Amino acid sequence: MPKISVIIITHNEEDKIRNCLNSLKSFADEIVVVDSFSGDRTVAICRDFGCRVIERVFDGYGAQKQFAMDQARNDWVLSLDADEVLSPELQNELSDFSLGNKIRFNGYNIPFSLYYMGKILKHSGVGHEFHIRLFNRQKGRFTNSAVHEGIEIEGPAGKLNHRIIHYSYNDISHHLGKINLYTSQAAEDLVNKGKSPKGISVAIKFPVTFIIYYIFRGGIRDGYQGFIWSYMAAVYSSLKVAKTIELTKKQ
Repeated sequence: MPKISVIIITHNEEDKIRNCLNSLKSFADEIVVVDSFSGDRTVAICRDFGCRVIERVFDGYGAQKQFAMDQARNDWVLSLDADEVLSPELQNELSDFSLGNKIRFNGYNIPFSLYYMGKILKHSGVGHEFHIRLFNRQKGRFTNSAVHEGIEIEGPAGKLNHRIIHYSYNDISHHLGKINLYTSQAAEDLVNKGKSPKGISVAIKFPVTFIIYYIFRGGIRDGYQGFIWSYMAAVYSSLKVAKTIELTKKQ
């Protein structure tokens, strides 16, 4: 029977980590938390829950999660963020998975739902998202990206049926703060890869991205929340380019 290790990286997540951990109790053989020196009660909460906590300086999402994966005792790993919660149906599905039934792939995509401003977005470019989160660590690893890391596995991936709910943003101010952080990290990543965008692309990025998310990806069907999400997606896209240009000039 394959035992499942859950890995989570954290930093100041005391307001969300309990819900995440409570959704793991039915199937997780171990929970490994790699914390980048939180200033709140995150570490204490995780230790009280029985997690194995390792403190480590943050050096990028891909590298931090790869380190967490390397600490796992089991081959099968489920990677989660602290603001993600498994639906009850997914908890049952993973309990069945840990019994060893029909494991035919080295990794599995899991459907995601984003809870945003009081509702789950059903469209807006995020209503039908799948991400590889469950995988055999002998056959896969994290990409080495500062932000928006992924998981690469050998061979095709399977698909689970039930969802992870992502509670990423508390409010608009919190969303803007994350955009500021992630665009800075993404710009550094682009500069390190030798990317050098032109100034005109900033002006083009905003309206094009908004139209893509609001019209073509169905943000208009998610009402007010879909409009705000599409707007924020456009802010992220254009700001990332602007910061890349700024950083290139500074260097």
